Amino acid sequence: MLKQNLQLKLSQKLSPQQIQLMKLIQLPTQAFEQRLKEEMVENPALETGKEDEYEADDFANDEYDEYDDYDNDRIDADDINIDEYLSDDEIPNYKLQANNYSDDDEERTMPFAAPVSFHQNLSDQLNTFILSENEREIAEFLVGSIDDTGYIRRSISDIVDDMAFTQGIYTDEKTVENILHIIHQLEPAGVGARDLQECLLLQLKHKTPSESIDLAIDILENQFDAFTKKHYDKLLQKYDISQDQLRKGIDEIEKLNPKPGGAYDSYSKMVEHVVPDFSIRIVDGELELSLNGRNAPELHVSKDYQEMLQSYKDSREKSNQQKDAVQFIKQKLDSAKWFIDAIKQRQETLFVTMNAIMHYQEEYFLDGDEAKLKPMILKDIADMVGLDISTVSRVANSKYVETPYGTKLIKEFFSEAMKNDQGEDVSTIEIKKILQNVIDEEDKRKPLPDDKLAEILKEKGYPIARRTIAKYREQLDIPVARMRKKI
Repeated sequence: MLKQNLQLKLSQKLSPQQIQLMKLIQLPTQAFEQRLKEEMVENPALETGKEDEYEADDFANDEYDEYDDYDNDRIDADDINIDEYLSDDEIPNYKLQANNYSDDDEERTMPFAAPVSFHQNLSDQLNTFILSENEREIAEFLVGSIDDTGYIRRSISDIVDDMAFTQGIYTDEKTVENILHIIHQLEPAGVGARDLQECLLLQLKHKTPSESIDLAIDILENQFDAFTKKHYDKLLQKYDISQDQLRKGIDEIEKLNPKPGGAYDSYSKMVEHVVPDFSIRIVDGELELSLNGRNAPELHVSKDYQEMLQSYKDSREKSNQQKDAVQFIKQKLDSAKWFIDAIKQRQETLFVTMNAIMHYQEEYFLDGDEAKLKPMILKDIADMVGLDISTVSRVANSKYVETPYGTKLIKEFFSEAMKNDQGEDVSTIEIKKILQNVIDEEDKRKPLPDDKLAEILKEKGYPIARRTIAKYREQLDIPVARMRKKI
């Protein structure tokens, strides 16, 4: 049997400049500033700041026949119109600078603390204990074995062997166990635990004893499995106590931190300050959009490089060394002029795309009610601004907009559409918000299973399958009904 296969390939080749432009568009503000610094280092013909006035009238409409005797494969008279490099009039100055701020605005920078690392903090705390040299070495090794969440995930026997083979520290399991008890006294409470049960117990034992604390410790030590599965009836029967007493004991456990090292991780993430790429304000009832001024640097072609071309024009004799210099200058000036133009295109692309998103979601931006976010996909915005979907995606991805309701990740405004019982398109964001509200208001003693949640949303006008409810619940990081149960 003969088979014929016809394969058609449609490919679009992008120029290196187009690829670089796409990469520039994708960069958020801070990354763009870093890219700008790199370009400034690589291209000495590119300078920042306001350009001094430079008279170039003497070079208007000149032709440079003196290039004709030079190797045309390397450089051609038609390739170099010095007027282009002596003036950047085709890019008005107002296009290359931000107008978001007045002249008397102060430049404000946010100071960042230099945080001590999690492990360094633990090591520093060891200095408060009186330890022998050998004990300190073991303690430091144990601190180094703690992961970022605060746990030691290795067995004591493995640690003993590892210290002997890698550090030349010879000890036994009992000694390491004794040093581990010292580690368990460090802050944050629970650090150095080998599992969740030990972690929670360490934290409870750091607290002032009370009836509810004692009950919580007993539950974790002797009824941990029943607690994790929320078999509260079994616990009530086991301890012969009231629901109120059990509730107080469970509350003590639920206040604890299952990842004691996470506090430091969260702090380090907080230090990574989010710089909004756009700002939306409401002025006299109208939305006003501005692009972060740091995306609109003042750039110009180096005056020194312009003067080099002028010197070459004025010189009567053209040496090969001078001609090589002109070739280098041409390359750098071309690159500088392209980069300036690319930044202008990036500014325009960012602004028109975000402006379209702002107007598409105007109802939301005017009052901040997430239920008013309309279904919006990349194609909707791409059609509005006449850009490719991939370009819109690059603008929306990893960029933030400052709004009266907080700084938001732009891609979160995009959502698919679903039909309500009236046949109207509603945003999946709106449905998730309603689902969140229903779960927040449920009786936590009898949490609603997914099929019941589906029935409630259908009654509210949103006919959604149970499996879709489960998907949205997981996206909202909400556990199943059994794990939401409270006594």
